[in-house]
Amino acid sequence: MFSVAIDGPAGAGKSTIAKTAAKKLGFIYVDTGALYRAVGLACLRKGISTDDKDEITVLIGEISVELVYIDGEQRVLLDGEDVSEKIRTEDVSMAASVVSKIPEVRMFLLELQRGFSRTNDIIMDGRDIGTVVLPGAQVKIFLTASPESRADRRTLQLREKGESVDREAILNDIIKRDYQDTHRKTAPLRAAEDAHIIDTTQLTLEESVEAVMKCIREGMSGK
Repeated sequence: MFSVAIDGPAGAGKSTIAKTAAKKLGFIYVDTGALYRAVGLACLRKGISTDDKDEITVLIGEISVELVYIDGEQRVLLDGEDVSEKIRTEDVSMAASVVSKIPEVRMFLLELQRGFSRTNDIIMDGRDIGTVVLPGAQVKIFLTASPESRADRRTLQLREKGESVDREAILNDIIKRDYQDTHRKTAPLRAAEDAHIIDTTQLTLEESVEAVMKCIREGMSGK
């Protein structure tokens, strides 16, 4: 099996780029951030503070989080309910960033993530794929972009969905999440030593996908 690990901060385009590359290669795409978002959503629904480690540790023993593929598209199930769209709000995004700092939550989801790589050629994206989840991945990529560029992209994405959003608030959330992700004690966001660093700030989506595909092709050819 061939594994590609893609890491990077929120809004760097990981999911869109990884999903597109996986489709081109016929690989399975695994969005690990969706799993943490599902846990964050469960906390919000239960009224549990995302800072309450003890309550969250109890919660993850009571919930079911699954990734399933319907017509080749990844869907996220929380206790059997498809929450693929419900986990894409800013509130859930921030909740996911906080709960991801909890070691018990990371362990809860770790085996689920690794299981896909044993039976499929995959492209998996997240915050610690190349460093923790799949340290043996044949290709590791770290996607990044300036906070301002990421805020612009996120604002456009949400407005295209018909949502009324504040670009400055989104920028502040991105900066805050970057700090949380890079300063957490458990599996902080960082590039693996052998990762290819790709800055997408000045790249179009097509150029970003091609840069990622180039790294993957070289890895598959043994270069």
